[in-house]
Amino acid sequence: MGRRWWPGFVALSAIWGASFALIKVAVDAGVPPVWVAAWRCLLGAAALWAILAVRREAAPRDLATWGHSAVAAVLLNAVPFVLFSYGETRVSSVLAGVMNATTPLFALLFATALVPGERRPGRRRLVGLALGLAGVLTVLGAGFGEGPGGGAGGAPGAGAVGGPASGDVVAGGLACLAATCCYGAGFAYLRRHLAARPHSATALSAVQITCAAAELAVAAPVAAGVPQWPGTGAAGALLLLGAIGTGVAYVMNLGLVRTAGTVVAAAVTYVTPLWSTVFGALLLAEPVGWNTLVGGLVVIAAVVLTRQPGRRRAAG
Repeated sequence: MGRRWWPGFVALSAIWGASFALIKVAVDAGVPPVWVAAWRCLLGAAALWAILAVRREAAPRDLATWGHSAVAAVLLNAVPFVLFSYGETRVSSVLAGVMNATTPLFALLFATALVPGERRPGRRRLVGLALGLAGVLTVLGAGFGEGPGGGAGGAPGAGAVGGPASGDVVAGGLACLAATCCYGAGFAYLRRHLAARPHSATALSAVQITCAAAELAVAAPVAAGVPQWPGTGAAGALLLLGAIGTGVAYVMNLGLVRTAGTVVAAAVTYVTPLWSTVFGALLLAEPVGWNTLVGGLVVIAAVVLTRQPGRRRAAG
């Protein structure tokens, strides 16, 4: 009871916020985006299967669960992980983290369109969606009117001297936005095809991440050739990103849902951009422009507006 969920909430938001800085370390070291995604899923799957073994939980064996998990893996892992990694070759981890906050807005759109019984958005949600679009345009404003000197929302890109050109910022930001669009579609697909299955969330996550790892293990060598040793720092970043950010974090999220309820667990989305900003600014020395801060706050306000008021659930 009480506030025992706070440590898990803070830890989970920090882990997911740090993932954007870890991706940046890897891509700046020259790891191709598709290999960043592949190592993330391979290491995440290994961590989840280890947790299943320790807990002695059975994994799903039916083909339907594996088939739906393979589709979910494309939408929630394989494609968006590559897109975020590609995006961070052109924008800062701070901007990528802010763009990630749009995920609930896309989830609302896809759930309304694809999930039977989902209520149509009312006036409050429509205002929230419009506000979210305004926030995204504010963040992407970094790419307009700013040349290679960075400026108000500019951020150093991989290997760029003095910051990226405006086209790079827009291209990178749109790649991150496409990734969150995939997340929205993926969450709707999960609700429709996997949420009601009897398996534990850890077991379903292990299957999903394993499918993503298999998909990327095939795609990565074709798209980017044989992987090369990126150096100790980047290898450590990938290990943390995969084992902790993509493995352990899934289990922590389940624990947060169970101890504090889905409303509190969903609020992690509001805090993650704050952590990504802190890690990017303090550890990677990335500049934080006014448009990124204002746009991020507008996006978070939009997500709050689109949340359906619900009953307060007692912790425990």
